[in-house]
Amino acid sequence: MSIRAHYDHWSKIYDFNDNKTRDLDQKATIEVLNKYSFDSVIELGCGTGKNTQWLLKKANKIYGLDFSEKMLDLAKLKITSDKVKFIQCNILQDWPITEKNFDLITSSLTLEHIENLNDIFAKAYSYLRKSGLFFISELHPFKQYLGSKAKFEENNKTTELKTYIHNISDFLDSGDKAGFKLIELQEWFDEDDINLPRLITFVFQK
Repeated sequence: MSIRAHYDHWSKIYDFNDNKTRDLDQKATIEVLNKYSFDSVIELGCGTGKNTQWLLKKANKIYGLDFSEKMLDLAKLKITSDKVKFIQCNILQDWPITEKNFDLITSSLTLEHIENLNDIFAKAYSYLRKSGLFFISELHPFKQYLGSKAKFEENNKTTELKTYIHNISDFLDSGDKAGFKLIELQEWFDEDDINLPRLITFVFQK
């Protein structure tokens, strides 16, 4: 089954099943981005709109991109604002957005499904205004080294999705190649495990 098909299937329970990674990602996204000002946003891998709802409190224009039609169907049910446009697409291909000069591009729990980061960083750079921000939240590579990956459980069955391990240096190298400057890096831990970080976030600036 393809990654897209897995997410279509996962959409039925995504917002409701026990998922520490999803919940910590939402917390990290809000804590990191709350201190920045932005009016226009492209959200890569917006899924069911879990972060879109908060981004809408600060932005007046949001494009939410995702390749799972079922995930987007749920996002559209939750968010009906005319400030948000959800688009089904593969972010490895051309993004169906004619505008440029965005204030912020976000990518949450998405790049682990992308083998080569360089193209995504280059696209993000081209869509941002000068000094615009590229925010990334991903499963920490330390977790991946130990075998953690995107997965969901349903009817006592665990389904693991195809993922790629990206070292911290991979993100930094791709950012540098695209022309970005790293301005913030944070590691995020579960409350009951302070020894192994679950997530890592980056803020790059054009």
